[in-house]
Amino acid sequence: MRFARRIARRVLPDPLPPLPPGLSPVLARVYAARQVSGPLELDYRLACLYPLAGLGGIEAAARLLADALGAGQRLLVVGDFDADGATGAALMVRGLRAMGAAHAEYLVPTRLDYGYGLTPEVVEMAAARRPDVIVTVDNGISSLEGVRAARSLGIRVLVTDHHLPGPELPEADAIVDPNCAGDAFPSRHLAGVGVAFYVMAALRAELRARGWFSGRGIEEPNLAVLLDLVALGTVADVVPLDYNNRVLVARGLARIRAGQGCPGIRALARVAGRDPARIGATDLGFSLGPRLNAAGRLADMSLGVACLLAEDDAEALRLARQLDALNGERRAVEAEMHAQALGALRRLEIEEQGALPSGLCLFDPDWHPGVVGILASRIKERLHRPVIAFAPVAGGELRGSGRSVPAVHLRDALEAIGTRQPGLLVRFGGHAMAAGLTLGPSSLPAFSEAFDREVRERAGPAGLSGVLWTDGPLAPEEMAIGVAESLREGGPWGQAFPEPLFDGEFQLVSRRVFAERHLRLGLRAGPSGRTVDAVAFNALEQPWPSPGGAVQIAYRLEVDEWQGKRNVRLVVEEVQPRG
Repeated sequence: MRFARRIARRVLPDPLPPLPPGLSPVLARVYAARQVSGPLELDYRLACLYPLAGLGGIEAAARLLADALGAGQRLLVVGDFDADGATGAALMVRGLRAMGAAHAEYLVPTRLDYGYGLTPEVVEMAAARRPDVIVTVDNGISSLEGVRAARSLGIRVLVTDHHLPGPELPEADAIVDPNCAGDAFPSRHLAGVGVAFYVMAALRAELRARGWFSGRGIEEPNLAVLLDLVALGTVADVVPLDYNNRVLVARGLARIRAGQGCPGIRALARVAGRDPARIGATDLGFSLGPRLNAAGRLADMSLGVACLLAEDDAEALRLARQLDALNGERRAVEAEMHAQALGALRRLEIEEQGALPSGLCLFDPDWHPGVVGILASRIKERLHRPVIAFAPVAGGELRGSGRSVPAVHLRDALEAIGTRQPGLLVRFGGHAMAAGLTLGPSSLPAFSEAFDREVRERAGPAGLSGVLWTDGPLAPEEMAIGVAESLREGGPWGQAFPEPLFDGEFQLVSRRVFAERHLRLGLRAGPSGRTVDAVAFNALEQPWPSPGGAVQIAYRLEVDEWQGKRNVRLVVEEVQPRG
C-alpha cells in the first residue's frame, strides 16, 4: 500500500526579486520560489545573526552562570537523548570549560529508564553528583515537578529549551526559550543547540564585562569553534531553516569543510563515508545525525556526547565506530518493525473496507520505544497523514512518537484531546510536525478514536493528499555538473527551505535492480534529448512502465562520484506513468 503524491510546481513571483549577480538562472529561480527577496537574505556572515539581547531571559541566565563560575560552583548539564540534545549538551560543556568553569559535567538520562525531561527521578540521579546548578539543554520547559524537586534540594536550575511551553512555566531560576509567550526574539525556530549557543555568547559577554578573562589570564574563547555542533544539531532536529538558522548552519558547515570540525564530527563523517571537505546539510541530516541518534534510541546518549567531547581523533573514531554499529542495529530493528506495521496496515485496510483513519495510531507489544519515531515518520511519508507509533515501557504505559503533515499541528491536536478528555494523556509535548506522548495501559483505543477525529476535523480530505512541490522542469542542457554543484553550494537546504526538486517527462530507456530494493535507470529527456543516469531508492513498488514508456518524475540533481569519475545523475523522488 502506497499513496502516490501529486506533483505540483511552486509559483514564482513576477517579477523575480533582485538577487546577487552571477547566480545561475536555475539557482535564482530556486531562491525566488523560496521567497528570498534580496541579497541580504543570502548573507550568511556571523555578524548577521539576530542579536542575543532580544532572547528573553538570556541576561538572567548569563548572570546565573557567571555567578556560579565566580564561586567555583559545580555545574551539571542535563541534555536530551536525541542529536539536538547531545550536540547542545556537548556545546554547553565545551563552552563552560573554555570560559574557565572549574566543574562542568553532563548527564543524559536514558530514554527507556527515565523518559523525557528533567523528571524528579533524573534530579535524584543528578543530586548524587552534588551540583550547585543544573542547566537543561533541549528540555525542561515542561518539567514542573523536576525543577521543583531540584530547588527543594537547594540546586538552582537554568532551563534552556526550544519546545512549546504549557500553560504553566517551571519555577526555575532562569528560563531561556524563544517559544515562551511574549518573547520578542525574531526567530522562534532555534534548535536546543542554537539556544545553548546564544546562552554561551551571553555568558561570554557577561564575563567580559566583569573582567573575568583579563583578571584570570584566561584567553577569551572564540565561540565560532562551536558552530559545527550547532549545524549538526539544528539540521538533525529538523527545525525550520529560517534565515537565522541558515546563518548558523552555513557557518558550521564552513568550519567542517575547512577541516575545523571537532574530532567527533570528523569521526562521524568518516564512519558514514562522507568527505568533510564536501559535506552538506543533507549529509548532516541523513548520515551523521542518525548515527548520533542511534545511541539515544537503543543505548545511552552519553556515548554520543562523549564522542562530541573527545579531544583526539583516535578516541573520537573509537566512539564513532560504536555509534555506527548501533545505527546498523537500529536500522535492522526499524526494518522489522516497518514490515510488521505494513502488515497491520494491510489488515486495517481490509477491516475498514479501504478507508484508513485520518489520524493513524499503530502499536505492537514487541516494538522498541527508541525506534517508534522513525517508524512513524516512514509510515507518514507513505500514507500522507499524521501517524503515532506506540511501544510498551516499564509500568505498562505506552510511549508514542508522532509525525505529522503541514495541515495538522500535532502538539496542538494533542493538547485539544487532553483538554476535552482529561486524564487520557499521561503527558505529552513537542512541535507542529513531531510530538511525543505517554498513555496509560488501557487508553490506546480511546485515544486512537479521539486522534482520528481530531485530525479529520483539522485537516479535511485536502490536508491528507500528498503534494510534492517542485521547482519545475530543467532543460536537458541544465542537467549538468556545474548546475548540480551550484545547487549543492546554494544551501543550506532543509526544513522550510527545501532542497531543490525538479520534475519533467522522460522516456524510460533502461531499468535494472540493485541491492534488491533500488533501481538504476536510463532516462531520455525529450524526443531528441540525451540519456541521463538516474537512481530510485526503495522504488520497486513504484509504477514503472516497460522500457520505451513515458514517465513524469520528480527528481533531485546531484553529482555522482565513483572511482574518481564524476557524473551528473537524477535522484528520483516520485514517478507517475504517462499513457
